[in-house]
This record gives sequence, C-alpha cells and structure tokens, in this order.
Amino acid sequence: MTASGDELRAAYQARKDLGPEYEDALIESFLQKMDQEVDRRVEDRLAQQRQVREVQPVAGSGQRLALAIVSLTLGVVASVAALGAEAKGAVLAIWIGIAVVNVAFMLGNRPGGASMRSPGTPPSAGGSWTNQ
Repeated sequence: MTASGDELRAAYQARKDLGPEYEDALIESFLQKMDQEVDRRVEDRLAQQRQVREVQPVAGSGQRLALAIVSLTLGVVASVAALGAEAKGAVLAIWIGIAVVNVAFMLGNRPGGASMRSPGTPPSAGGSWTNQ
C-alpha cells in the first residue's frame, strides 16, 4: 500500500469512529498530509534534476584554460610563421579564426546550452551549435 492510500483509509476509519462532527478536521488533516507528500515528491524530482546537471557539467575552468593556452600558443606560432613569410594579412585571419573558435566554444558550453540538456531533451530555439 502507498502512504497516501494508508492515510486515506485511516481518515475514513477515524471518520467512522468519531462521527460527522469531526469530518472537517479530518479532511483538513488529510489534505495537509497530502500537500506535504506532494511537496516531498517535487523536492525529490528537483534533486534528481540537479544531480543530472552535476553529472553533465558545462566546460570546466580547466577546459577553458587549456583552450586559451592552446589558442595563444598556436596563434603566436602561426603569427611568427606568417610574418616570417611576409604574409601580414594572414596574421589577421589567424587571430580572427582563433577568436571564432573560442566564441563558439563558450556559446556551446554555457548553462542551458547543449551540454546541460538531459538525454532526450531537444535543443532550445536558437540554442546550440550542434545537432543532437
């Protein structure tokens, strides 16, 4: 038996034992217990959703730091190579490309983006860079 079924049976039995003059108090008590049960179940579901979000985190600070280090290293090396080959226009293209990659990474990993969706949840309108 469920807790709510047991509570209903107990309220019904108390109503039979006490008579109709206690009916309002019994109903109020039963409804209060059911309200508490609903609140408990909602809290349980919210806790489960928080756990899912913790299991599927967005990019951590370590990933962002690694991307920044790799971006700067490749950017400097490519810029030196482009300047050595006297291709000054290529330097601008290199840094624009690095900026685009970093912006795309940050937009794709923000809270509520593709990384935070639970399995089976469709992306929000205009939401993510990936189709899953």
